[in-house]
Amino acid sequence: MVDLRLQVVAAVMGIIMALATAAGGSKPSGAFVFDEATVDAIQLGFRNGTLTSAALVQFYLDQIARLNPLLRAVIEVNPDALAQAARADAERSRGASGGALHGVPVLLKDNIATRDRLNTTAGSLALLGSVVPRDAGVVARLRAAGAVILGKANPSEWSNFRPVESGWSARGGQTLNPYVLSATPCGSSAGPGVAAAANMAAVTLGSETDGSILCPSSANSVVGIKPTVGLTSRSGVIPITPRQDTIGPMCRTVSDAVHVLDAIVGYDKLDAEATGAASKYIPRGGYTQFLRVDGLKGKRIGVPTVFFQGYDQVQLAVYEKHLNTMRKHGATVIKDLDIATNFTDLYDKETLLMNAEFKLSINAYLSDLLHSPVRSLSDIIAFNNKHPVEERLKDFGQPDIIAAEKTNGIGARERAAIRRLKEISANGLEKLMKEHRLDAIVAPNSDASSVLAVGGYPGIAVPAGYDKEGVCHTLKLLDFRM
Repeated sequence: MVDLRLQVVAAVMGIIMALATAAGGSKPSGAFVFDEATVDAIQLGFRNGTLTSAALVQFYLDQIARLNPLLRAVIEVNPDALAQAARADAERSRGASGGALHGVPVLLKDNIATRDRLNTTAGSLALLGSVVPRDAGVVARLRAAGAVILGKANPSEWSNFRPVESGWSARGGQTLNPYVLSATPCGSSAGPGVAAAANMAAVTLGSETDGSILCPSSANSVVGIKPTVGLTSRSGVIPITPRQDTIGPMCRTVSDAVHVLDAIVGYDKLDAEATGAASKYIPRGGYTQFLRVDGLKGKRIGVPTVFFQGYDQVQLAVYEKHLNTMRKHGATVIKDLDIATNFTDLYDKETLLMNAEFKLSINAYLSDLLHSPVRSLSDIIAFNNKHPVEERLKDFGQPDIIAAEKTNGIGARERAAIRRLKEISANGLEKLMKEHRLDAIVAPNSDASSVLAVGGYPGIAVPAGYDKEGVCHTLKLLDFRM
């Protein structure tokens, strides 16, 4: 089987630079413009003296105080954020500032561990007060880059492994879409997506197992990068399955997302197998070098028919406009492609494996905590049963968690499911990419997320337009190297 340890490199970066333009920022002189400020604008403000990290953090704290009672995107703010910002300002005054994220506030999904005064709970009351042994691998990299940890964002509880309303958790309540309050914010990284869209953080970090970055990025009109599994460490992140879990940025612009990606990729001895395999594909000099408007020249972009079924003519016309933009920037667009494989059993096989792998993974995570009210999946089930009102058992139940508890590891059925999913990937996207010599494929919204998930492939969602109700739709891109 072909190894698809992927780089988000020139083809996709060229596409998204052609489709999306960075917005906001400061001018060389005058007052800094906080709304929609990009990472590049923030760093310019730091350099020309129109901005401090402390002022930036205070702006986002004020935004959270003003907007979060309605949007419920932030589950907890970091009591040490202003102190971290002051430290970054002091470092900068001594000429010791670092890279693109130095002094920049980052909001983390509440399944990403921080060894500080913040909780890490996946939105569940069962983990409130638990103590993690260390920062998650991606958080350690953010701190090394000089970023300020602003707080935790509201997820769908247990990253939607417990099937709740998208964006709801017992700790954080119901996250709302900032564009259309009655529309779904999608999940499970709803909080990061909404917070980025509503200017409640400079940049945010989410996680994905199947659609949890791509879908809320699509729903909330932000850029979301789902990296190849293993490109970013999963250590210290409350897990679902090691075959599919990945951590990635959710930001207002392409360039911001790439700056964050550059900061968080790399080898981690606590996630050695996955990061060891993927880290050798990280390009020397990082990913920002591929943010070029001419990156599409000579690239071959595939459009599989299956992902565009069910859309009306108005929506299809919008997507066609973006395909024409790619052509104008030098790409060859190959339409009406057929992924000649049977996907009908993908969901069943994926679910079968997730149930077994979630039990193994969550029990391992809980056993590593220094303190926790729960120590096993069965403890979580018991906690929810003891707190039916707070955990809304009547509304959502906990069927997937109960199904996972009934599993007994990776047996013959699970191994057969793994073989079948590898077959789907090999005979599907991998075969399509090779036969048509494609650099990337394009799909609407998060429609291809399950296909990407089971293969460990990456995806990037970029805003493509809005429907008549104001709901955002996106174009999703997949690029991998055979």
